[in-house]
Amino acid sequence: MRDVTGKTAFITGGASGMGLAMARSFAAAGMKVVIADIEQAALDAVTREFEASNAQFLTVALDVTDREGFVSAADAAQERFGNVHVVCNNAGVALSGAIDKMTYKDWDWLTSVNYDGVVNGIVTFVDRIKAHGEGGHFVNTASMAGHVALPGMSVYTATKYAVVGISETMRADLLAHDIGVSVLCPGIVNTNIFDASRNRPEEFAGDDAAEALLSDVPPEQRAARLDELRASALDPAIVGDMVLHAIREDEFYIFTHPEIEAMTDARKAEMVDAFEYWREYRAERDL
Repeated sequence: MRDVTGKTAFITGGASGMGLAMARSFAAAGMKVVIADIEQAALDAVTREFEASNAQFLTVALDVTDREGFVSAADAAQERFGNVHVVCNNAGVALSGAIDKMTYKDWDWLTSVNYDGVVNGIVTFVDRIKAHGEGGHFVNTASMAGHVALPGMSVYTATKYAVVGISETMRADLLAHDIGVSVLCPGIVNTNIFDASRNRPEEFAGDDAAEALLSDVPPEQRAARLDELRASALDPAIVGDMVLHAIREDEFYIFTHPEIEAMTDARKAEMVDAFEYWREYRAERDL
């Protein structure tokens, strides 16, 4: 989708972090932006920012786990701007802790947002984009944790591997409909995901639930560790521009941190070795 001017983008988790960066990059390129977010205060701040510019925008309150709410938000976007062309399934949450410490509440919260939220965005919009016939593009936010298994990040990693797999399948399934797909796989970006538990619903909370990202770090060390992570984190504005570029050039993988490649190389090498091992196993047994 080289010519994005005048096209409409719908962004979940759009009022802060990478989602807001996407909205800013898209608006600067002449796109209309629909900024969906669960936090009303953040939406209010975005409204003030965008009203001071010439951007065409709409803010909508949306919990991505709410399927009826998703449909209502899509209807509002279509009523304001007409056809939606770009959908960024960006909303996400995170927590950490060893897998034997993760409860059903931890699993249910992360999967409902990180996995179901992406599914809801796809199901809500895919037929709408196919119907208008003007082409489109989905951007699904995964993570480098969708390619490399990180200790202490079991639930988060499971959801992000799923998003990568969904996206790889979507790319093939939607090609004939002139709908492109990108999967955003960032490393550490300076966003509010470090404090994702602020939006954790009561039904998924409790004394037995992990508190947040770095909940496995001793409390007295947590603040210093968060400061260290933020200091080394990538500016979201860079990610917003990379996503815009990927949409224009129909690039599938968006790797914001090329320096992480070595970690994926180690995984690939282990897989190559495993294929060879089992090839020899079967050959020796004439299977």
